[in-house]
Amino acid sequence: MPDSTSDFPESVRAPFDLMRQAWSESPVSTAKERKQSLTGLLKWVQANEKRVAVAIDADFGGRSHHETRLAEVMIVVNGIKHTRSHLEEWMAPQRREVWWMLEPAQGAVQRQPLGVVGVMAPWNYPFQLAVLPLVQALAAGNRVLIKPSELTPQTSDLLAEMCAACFPPDQVSVITGGPEVGAAFSSLPFDHLFFTGSTQVGRLVMQAAAKNLTPVTLELGGKSPVLIHDSYPLEKAAGRIATGKWLNAGQTCVAPDYVLLPKGKEQAFADAILAQAEKMYPTLGDDYTAIVSERHHKRQLALLEDARAKGATVIQKGESKGRKIPPTVVLNVSDEMTLMQEEIFGPILPIEVYEELDQAIARINSRPRPLALYYFDHRGKRAESVLQRTVSGGAVINDVVLHLANEELPFGGVGHSGIGSYHGLEGFQTFSHEKAVFYQSRFALNGLFKPPYGSFINFVLDRLI
Repeated sequence: MPDSTSDFPESVRAPFDLMRQAWSESPVSTAKERKQSLTGLLKWVQANEKRVAVAIDADFGGRSHHETRLAEVMIVVNGIKHTRSHLEEWMAPQRREVWWMLEPAQGAVQRQPLGVVGVMAPWNYPFQLAVLPLVQALAAGNRVLIKPSELTPQTSDLLAEMCAACFPPDQVSVITGGPEVGAAFSSLPFDHLFFTGSTQVGRLVMQAAAKNLTPVTLELGGKSPVLIHDSYPLEKAAGRIATGKWLNAGQTCVAPDYVLLPKGKEQAFADAILAQAEKMYPTLGDDYTAIVSERHHKRQLALLEDARAKGATVIQKGESKGRKIPPTVVLNVSDEMTLMQEEIFGPILPIEVYEELDQAIARINSRPRPLALYYFDHRGKRAESVLQRTVSGGAVINDVVLHLANEELPFGGVGHSGIGSYHGLEGFQTFSHEKAVFYQSRFALNGLFKPPYGSFINFVLDRLI
């Protein structure tokens, strides 16, 4: 891996070089030191949660403070506490069995820090998706450089303040800037690069990292489907889907992207889910989040215009308010519509129909592998069959989104929806090198198998092979 960063902008090069030098001088940290880092971070988050909510609200031009506390602060706090409580267990060498021919030697796997890692965070959950990877990288003993999104500048400034207050600059730093800074950041010779964002940008990040053979974790997105079996109560499904779909106004990587339900039930489901939306958001007030920027707002409107022009029926409850688009359902969709080709990432929910369950599964499998799949069915064997016949980053049965909040489950995509995973133990492993160690015994028998070979080795090999 190249060490020179002389061609990089000073704002990117200097903090990276500082960390690289610090790592070369002090690559080992104890469990106690790592726990102290996590505890300091936890105290800062707990003391500043209102500031986090205010910053994100300002960046979005309207973001529910309750959603920020629920989907960002609470998840980060839980992640820190979970990681801290399991840290010594995760750091301990893992004993492995030794082939009897090699006994009495011993084997183990040691989890070792990678070194200096980069974290590129997105705008949709700008605090959670920067801090959770930081937590797990620190737990693994690394030094961390963070590049937050330029679309959420106030949150980025707060992240920089947080890191300066909690860590020395040679342990954790934040680099801010636009796409040109992001391009330089992804080209640095990190020991690992962690990116959360769109599939399109993920490709560019992976190409840049490949020049240094930097391993990457890509947390992307995709069109996460909801499949409802004919036997499942529509109103019950509608209530659960509505909560996950319109959280953050649909600007969630695991938000339900489209619904597949039995033919003939589309209008009943549309009525049920919009009734739920009306209960949740009687007005587009403080509980409802705006689209993050004018560019993204125009994209949502363009998706609806394209769908209408191609024969779709668009149903909304209420009128738009600034960049707040009301919960929207789209019927009579087709594959020619842009909203059925791209991840929506907004409050628009297309509804498709199927006649047989096999047809619905085939339709899901014909599309790029999603980050999440949601299936509603009270019959366990049928649910297990759907899980086995589809491939997705994660899945939830009879609800949506909630796997994201469970630190005991790995979170990540597959194929177009991502590479690698994090959260909990899997996050610790992502930011660690699992080194195989073989401990030879003083009474080793391998000396019996040296040349010159003769009848004894043939006798042993005949029986082993």
